[in-house]
Amino acid sequence: MAICNPSSPSSSSTSTSTKAWIIHTLAVGAAAAVALGAHAYLYYRRSGKFRSRVIGIIPARFASSRFEGKPLVHILGKPMIQRTWERAKMATTLDHVVVATDDDKIAECCRGFGADVVMTSESCRNGTERCNEALQKLGKQYDVVVNIQGDEPLIEPEIIDGIVKALQAAPDAVFSTAVTSLKPEDAFDPNRVKCVVDNHGYAIYFSRGLIPFNKSGKVNPQFPYLLHLGIQSFDSKFLKIYPELLPTPLQMEEDLEQLKVLENGYKMKVIKVDHDSHGVDVPDDVDKIERYMREHNLH
Repeated sequence: MAICNPSSPSSSSTSTSTKAWIIHTLAVGAAAAVALGAHAYLYYRRSGKFRSRVIGIIPARFASSRFEGKPLVHILGKPMIQRTWERAKMATTLDHVVVATDDDKIAECCRGFGADVVMTSESCRNGTERCNEALQKLGKQYDVVVNIQGDEPLIEPEIIDGIVKALQAAPDAVFSTAVTSLKPEDAFDPNRVKCVVDNHGYAIYFSRGLIPFNKSGKVNPQFPYLLHLGIQSFDSKFLKIYPELLPTPLQMEEDLEQLKVLENGYKMKVIKVDHDSHGVDVPDDVDKIERYMREHNLH
């Protein structure tokens, strides 16, 4: 399997733009006003200063139980980490984009195609902790940190912008993320994480199993199941707290780091987007995404 040989960024890698929309947008203003108080909320919104400084961090590690060296695998001639970085750079809400890694090979590859790299320790237990360490090492003040999964090489810049704006518009939340429609064939795939949300667009639960699960034990073709996309953004103050929170039972059972946020009583804003997810979880996914890119003339 090909390893890193950086290619020059190309504008032809841009796929057809999709618009991200916030679930139940009409409830956002009211929820924010309750959380901050109407006067404070209006001040921050009008001043444009509320959570205005935003950084995108792409955590990447070489070691992986399911797919070792995944960030460096080539997808139609470019390392996957390069494709993710190029997409992230298109987002209009990000003031800066960096790669955070503990691996010299990944760092060398990323510097080769022009990315800024922050070296982090091998002790980081997940991407969120790696983002936090990178933020501390940067030594700059940011209000929002976007954790951009390196295994989503076709992530839409509009989705990045959507979750940032959702967090900026929901002062009672410390975290925001995105979901899309779940394909029936992915219903029982544990690598495809499912999500349920409340009537105000806040996350209730995430699971590797199908949720909700009905009495028949079968997929209901009429129900709008939601697939979680790996991208997520944090209030930077909460990100500093996150590593200090002890692992929680649901987090450990599902092996989903976002559950630790919910189990500790924090709120998470969710936006629904129209996105044909093409994450790379296992080696077989590489052929699938390359076939999709050829069919849609994406290079």
